[in-house]
Order: sequence, then C-alpha cells, then structure tokens
Amino acid sequence: MLTQLQSTHVQRFTFFALFFALFFSCSRQAYAQQPATQSNAKSAFEAQLINIEAAANEPFRYNATLRNAAGEATLYDLDAQLPAGWQISYRVQGSFVKSIRLEAGQMQDISIEVSATHSSKPNKYNVPVRAVSKQDTLTLNLEAVVKGSYSIEMTTPTGLLSDEVVAGSSKEIQVVLKNTGTLPLNDVELTSQLPTKWEAAFEPANIKQIEPGKTVDVKINLKVPDKTIAGDYVAKFTAKNPNGSAEVSFRAVVKTSMLSGWIGVLIILIAIGLVYYLIRKYGRR
Repeated sequence: MLTQLQSTHVQRFTFFALFFALFFSCSRQAYAQQPATQSNAKSAFEAQLINIEAAANEPFRYNATLRNAAGEATLYDLDAQLPAGWQISYRVQGSFVKSIRLEAGQMQDISIEVSATHSSKPNKYNVPVRAVSKQDTLTLNLEAVVKGSYSIEMTTPTGLLSDEVVAGSSKEIQVVLKNTGTLPLNDVELTSQLPTKWEAAFEPANIKQIEPGKTVDVKINLKVPDKTIAGDYVAKFTAKNPNGSAEVSFRAVVKTSMLSGWIGVLIILIAIGLVYYLIRKYGRR
C-alpha cells in the first residue's frame, strides 16, 4: 500500500514538472521571438483617407503618418508629382516643413494640403507624394477629385464704377452678379462698406441661388447725408457666400445742391454788406 502511494506521488510530481518545464520553454520562445517581429516592421507612409473631393478653388487636405522602422535616425525629404500649376504644402505640428527627421521606431503625423488651379477641369487627379531618405523611398498615392469650381463676378451693366451724387440725396446704382464658375452659388449675401453716416439698401439683399453662367441684377439705393462736404468718396459693395466673394469699389463724386450754393452766396453778400455798413457808420469817427 505504501509503495503504491509513493508511486502515485512520483507520477504526479513528474507530471507537474513536465508541465512547468513546457510552460517556461514556450514563454522563453515567445519572448525571444518578440524582438524579431518588431525588427521585421517596415517603414511606411500612410493615410486613412487618400481620396478627397473638393472644388477647384478649395484646398484638398489629407492627414498622413510617416513611420521610421529603421534601426537608426533617418532624414526624409518630402516631394510630390503634381499636375501643372498645382501646389502642395506639408505641416508638422502647425509648422511648414520640406523634410523631417525621425528617430528609430518613431512615427509622425503630417498634414498635407494640395491646391489645384482654378481652371482645373472636373476629374480625378493622382498625386503621388514621396518621403525620400538615403535608405528608402516611401510613396503615398493620393487622389484629388475636382468636382468643379466656384467663382462670382460683380460689375455694373456699363462697366462704369463712378458717378456724381448731390449731398442730401439718394443715388440708384445697378450692379450685376454673374456665376462664372461651374457649380451653383447658394445663399449669396450683399453687404457694403461706406463713409460715415452713409446708407445703402440692396434689392434683393440675399440671393438663394445663382446657377453657373447665370446673372442676377441688383439695385443699390445709396443715400448721402446732408452737409456732406463736396469731394470724392469710395463706397465698397461685396457679394459673398461660403464658397467665394466679389467686390466693387464705387467712386461717388459728391456735389452740393444749387440751393446750398445760393444760400452760401447770400451769406457772403450779407457779410460784405454788413462790413460796408459798419465802415460807413463808424469810419467817419
């Protein structure tokens, strides 16, 4: 009986000894393999969103990440192949950069902004961006989808941007808004920047939509206050919406009214007559 119990304890001991030996052996192998897995990581230049759609006169903004998996610090130069006339800029932590130095194993977020020409036609454009080092060239293939362009023009029917106006009166000015882009302009608002105490009223003051190639006529009632000194004044009128704006500077030549002129002459004559009377009365003494 005693011999049987001893045999059972030996078997149990042997089982647990084999189990722990196998466990520690696997753990050591896993620990030994971990650095090898990290060392197999590759440097990369990546972005979550590589395809962005915008108007030709709006920037295309991408958020990219550059990873240096080399075993040493590496300097990367940033460049891109762009369509003719396009521009690109890179920012790291808000500062513009052309190159970036990364320590071994370091990752860095990079903001990329691409600007198309206003004349770019609606299409999908490929924008390969590269991070070039002495050891490697990492390429990030971006796509910019131009959906059209926003553009607005503001002028007068005759093209003239000056006129005479009498102090204390109002002047009606006609302006024309034209959508010179390829996309509709929505919620266009008209505003003014005027000399002190001048007033301007627009009809209409807000335009819901202007289709591409279409025009809208706007009347401006410009009111000049009394006692405005004669001379040249500039009134600025602006048409804008979130996608663009246009501005014209109207030169108003203020003239005094005939009544004001005659009143001035009358005051001068009265002053002369008064001086003459005083000289006649007190001059003999």
